[in-house]
Amino acid sequence: MPLAGTAAAEALRDGKVDAVWILGAPDGVAIHAMLVDPAVRLMSFPMAEAFTIIFPEFVRLVLPRGVVDIDRNIPPVDVPLIGTTTKVLVRSDLHPEIVQLLLQAMVKAHGARGVFQQTNEFPNGNDTEYPVAPAAIDFYKNGPSFMQRHLPLWLSVHAQRAIAVLVAAIAIGFPLVRLLPLAYNWIARRRLFYWYAKLKALEASFDADPKDMHLAESRAEIERIEHAVSHISIPLTFSDQVYNLRSHIDIVRRKIASRNDATEPIAAE
Repeated sequence: MPLAGTAAAEALRDGKVDAVWILGAPDGVAIHAMLVDPAVRLMSFPMAEAFTIIFPEFVRLVLPRGVVDIDRNIPPVDVPLIGTTTKVLVRSDLHPEIVQLLLQAMVKAHGARGVFQQTNEFPNGNDTEYPVAPAAIDFYKNGPSFMQRHLPLWLSVHAQRAIAVLVAAIAIGFPLVRLLPLAYNWIARRRLFYWYAKLKALEASFDADPKDMHLAESRAEIERIEHAVSHISIPLTFSDQVYNLRSHIDIVRRKIASRNDATEPIAAE
């Protein structure tokens, strides 16, 4: 018959049904009323252990003698029963903070000693049918996080996001910091190589001008290069290279000056 709860208990007392199969705790209103009723007998389930082996979703329970009413010794003997464990299923994309808040609420509601359970036996992650959420595994292993214990939810979420961003920034920034000296050295070398290229181009153009048609431009260019190199800001580690560059500039200048001295007397005649 489609009866449950209090209606099922009343139907049993009125003789409308011969047996009632019901799921619930012994302290439930309907179940407790039937357990203390002398006209109702709790049926034992002696094959409970076999059922738990064949059907892993079942569990064997024992209702201890006298636990319902110790004065009247109800029940008069230990009664083996069979039951099921309750599963709380969540979506895989549910925020981990919400999962841990649910677990905290369940621990508060169901973590105490009960008729069929030890202290802190429930909730637990011992489920073989469904994968346990990673946030739940972490909760069972370590308990609530430090932030959850000391901060409100909204602040805990923002704090964890800020920490995640900081960790990512450090992970990205640390290699960059190590590369900064290399990049700085490369930039400094590039500046010196730039003026070496200018000096080489000037010397090549000067050698290709045997008639000294562009001698004035060469003198102006060598002065410009020397002036620029003398004002370069370079680390001390590159001082030797700067002095080498200036020495090469002086060599090219003397080369230009020697040809200039050779042409001036001819111009005077």
